[in-house]
Amino acid sequence: MSTPPAARTSWGLAPSLDDMAAMARAALDTLDEPFRTLARDVAIKVEDFADAETLASMQMEDPYELTGLYEGVGLPSEEPWSNPGMPGRVWLYRLPILNEWIETPDITLEELVAHVVIHELGHHFGWSDEDIDAINDSDD
Repeated sequence: MSTPPAARTSWGLAPSLDDMAAMARAALDTLDEPFRTLARDVAIKVEDFADAETLASMQMEDPYELTGLYEGVGLPSEEPWSNPGMPGRVWLYRLPILNEWIETPDITLEELVAHVVIHELGHHFGWSDEDIDAINDSDD
């Protein structure tokens, strides 16, 4: 007679690329105006990792270092003749975000995704990393 298998805890599946994109869209919905309206034209793209070319351009060797990236022309730099067919994009890198989430037990995954999205959107609004850090510090 065999012994029944031990009960297993089901943790569910890791969030998919689509799940993380949904978290990002939910974060956009929480933005105050006028930022919510200004962010509507920014595309959200989710990949497991940044590609080798992107990492090289950022002078990074470890793909886990990059959780997100803004690609495009920020609003303060837009000119009337800029290409309207090329909206800004926020790239989220799922596995580095999950890795950071594992290492940060006091924050939910949704909060971390929102943090990365809002940080990258800051670049769309023309803010530097220093500006974004100052805003984050004032919120604490």
